[in-house]
Amino acid sequence: MKFTTRQLVTLAVFGALWGVVEISLGSVLHAVNLPMSGTVLAAIGLVVALTGRLFVPKRGATLFIGVIALVLKLFSIGSVVVGPMIGIFSEALVAEVTLSAFKRPTRYALMLAGGLGVLWTLVQPFVTNPLLFGRGIFVVWLDMLDLGARLFGLDPGAWIWIAAVLVAGHLLIGLVVGWLAWNAGRLLQDRISGSILTIPGS
Repeated sequence: MKFTTRQLVTLAVFGALWGVVEISLGSVLHAVNLPMSGTVLAAIGLVVALTGRLFVPKRGATLFIGVIALVLKLFSIGSVVVGPMIGIFSEALVAEVTLSAFKRPTRYALMLAGGLGVLWTLVQPFVTNPLLFGRGIFVVWLDMLDLGARLFGLDPGAWIWIAAVLVAGHLLIGLVVGWLAWNAGRLLQDRISGSILTIPGS
């Protein structure tokens, strides 16, 4: 899909915003070793990317924003960036594929894209850990169960409940992400053009 110069500038602004979040807040969250920091960053990044999709409602726009953020992530100092870079690209790709299934970026399309994009952060360690760090999938699974048990106060043996709560929690966060992006896009459009009717669908 071809973009006009104005659209490219708009996408670059949103991509830069996502990249700045990853560089600044990402470094802080990883430094304090906050649980589920990747989920927090994905949620914020996808709010930015999905809002940008409303301003440029064309296929490829969300992925373009993710690529800009990925490139900026290269400038992170003192941290491992390969994993986060894969995460940024994958989240943007999942959201892009989801939105491409719709004719236009409606509220519900954004919520679904946000849900699947955030859910990817739960799946990604099973892909990147064996490839990048040589950690077995079973070890990643046990780490996930241990994290879920500590977060929700569940017995580690209740693996079905832990997995279900983690999946449901990530999906819920993602749905909220899409809802926030829709409202943020409408608000920004209202402030810029004086009318929220420039964003089609609901």
